[in-house]
Amino acid sequence: MTAPIRIEKTPEVAEALSLGRPVVALESTIITHGMPWPGNRDMALEVEAAIRAEGAVPATIAVIEGKLHAGLDEAAITKLARAKDVMKLSRADFAYALAEGRTGATTVAATMMAARLAGISVFATGGIGGVHQGASESFDISADLDELARTPVIVVSAGAKAILDIPKTLEALETRGVPVVAYGQDAMPAFWSRDSGLKAPLRLDAPAAIARFEHARRALGGHGGMLVANPVPEADEIPAGVMKIHIETALSRAAEQRIEAKAVTPFLLGEILELTGGESLRTNIALVLNNARLAARIAAALAAERT
Repeated sequence: MTAPIRIEKTPEVAEALSLGRPVVALESTIITHGMPWPGNRDMALEVEAAIRAEGAVPATIAVIEGKLHAGLDEAAITKLARAKDVMKLSRADFAYALAEGRTGATTVAATMMAARLAGISVFATGGIGGVHQGASESFDISADLDELARTPVIVVSAGAKAILDIPKTLEALETRGVPVVAYGQDAMPAFWSRDSGLKAPLRLDAPAAIARFEHARRALGGHGGMLVANPVPEADEIPAGVMKIHIETALSRAAEQRIEAKAVTPFLLGEILELTGGESLRTNIALVLNNARLAARIAAALAAERT
C-alpha cells in the first residue's frame, strides 16, 4: 500500500488549517521563473503580506529536495528565489521531483494538486495556462485546464495569460465543465488588460457570492475547480490594443527561433517585458497582488460559510 505524501507545513499554515481559518495557496514558479533576484523574493513577500493583511494565511507551495512544502518562511523563500536549475513542475513531473529528491517550483496545475492534498480550497496566481496560439498544429495546451476540471480548488487569476488563444481556452474550459466567473464585470479579463473583448460565462460581485456558489457545487458532488477571473486594477492595466501588437511581435520571434513546449511561455513573457519597457512586469505584480487580496477574501467567506 502506497503511503500518503507527507506535506511539510509552516506552524502558521498548520495552525490555520487545524482551526479552519482561511488559507490561500500560492504557486512558486512566479518566484523561480517569473523575474530576477531580488525582485522575485520581494514580490513573493509582498504577496504574502497582502494575504495576511486581509486576515488569511499564505501557503506558498514548492518541492524542496524532494519534500513537498505548503508554506515557506522568509529564509526558504529567499533560498528558492536565489536557486538555479529549479524544475518547473506540472502534473506530469510533480511526482518525479518528489521521488528523485529534486527541487521544483509549482505551476498552476501542480499547485492545485498540492493545495488539495493540504486541504486548501483557494489559490491565487497571476494567470492560468490554456490553449496556445497555433495549437491546432502544435497541440500545445496547458495541463492547467485538465487540472481545473478534476481538482476542487478555486483559482483566482486575472484570466488566462494574454499570449494564449483566449476564445479557445474558454471553449476548452466549458467543454471540461469548469465554471469561469468574472469578478465585478461582464467582460472576461485578459491578464494585463481588463477586457479581452469576450463576455465571461458567469459574473459575481462579492466574495460571499463566490463562496455560496462553491458550497452549492460541493453539494452537487463530483465537482472540479472554479476559475475566478479578476480584472487588473484600472490604474495598472495596459490596454488590450497595445498588448495585441506586442504579443504578435513576441509570437513571431518565438516562431522564428523555434521555441517550443515549456519554453514558450517564459520566452514570450521575456520578449513582452522588453517590448513594453518593463511595464508588463509592473502590471503583472499589480495583478498578482490584486488576486491575492481577492483570494484571501474568498477564503474568509468560505470559512464563514462553514461555521
